[in-house]
Amino acid sequence: MPENNFVVVDGAPSPLTLDNLDQLNADNGSNIYLTSVDDITTNPSWLNGVKPDGSGKTNGATSCAVIVNDHGSGLVDAFYMYFYAYNWGGRILGQNVDDHVGDWGREHTMVRFQDQQPQAVWFSQHAFGEAFTYDAVEKQGVRPVAYSGNGSHANYATTGKHDHTIPGLNLPAGPIEDTCDQGTLWDPLLSAYFYSYDANSKAFTAYDSSYPVAWLNYVGKWGDEQYPDSDPRQHKILGIEATAEFTSGPTGPEDKQLNRTEVCPTSNDAICRVQTALGP
Repeated sequence: MPENNFVVVDGAPSPLTLDNLDQLNADNGSNIYLTSVDDITTNPSWLNGVKPDGSGKTNGATSCAVIVNDHGSGLVDAFYMYFYAYNWGGRILGQNVDDHVGDWGREHTMVRFQDQQPQAVWFSQHAFGEAFTYDAVEKQGVRPVAYSGNGSHANYATTGKHDHTIPGLNLPAGPIEDTCDQGTLWDPLLSAYFYSYDANSKAFTAYDSSYPVAWLNYVGKWGDEQYPDSDPRQHKILGIEATAEFTSGPTGPEDKQLNRTEVCPTSNDAICRVQTALGP
């Protein structure tokens, strides 16, 4: 249900669907949270999402949106936006941190093309990420391979442990680690919506008229708002905000710098460097 400051939005469309979600923008939309009806601490079954079948398809769940931005002059960016029902942020000193409903858009990959030839791949990782040349990354056929962090869904070009304590710096070990391996294969293109994006008008157009479009314009959050300290479900280590067990759901694809100049988005004032070999 849509909520603003933990109060249900009055007059919201009912039922709320991907075809009318953008109507929430008219009522202070950026402060609206799509809040789960279930208490997530009871582990409702939908928290686990849909496991891909033997072919890599998520049956009954459209779990990816592919968004193509044609910059002109042969330069094209193809974004692969992945949706996960729940984010498990990991543990610090035995406590879960950064758990939230919805993990959407923040975790994505992007392939940059020049004159129809792939040049570079961006792997989002929480607040920042990494970029590599297309030639450097692992591939199945011609398609780049990304490894999703266990629970957190950050995207990496290699398996193993990845410390992300310092945004933009991927180290093999540290206090806040993601772990990924060659687990279940997921082919997001087998169950996806496909769109083009016009940067001048900020308009999305579906490649198939059956695909919903309005939801891409929604500017609110995809998940619960961070539970207040007064909520018995919320915990923090020594009251430190950065260690909150439950945090707010993320914004969607429209907020992910779809018209970026460099392969990397502008984030944390970091310099975008496209690496030519795999590594931290």
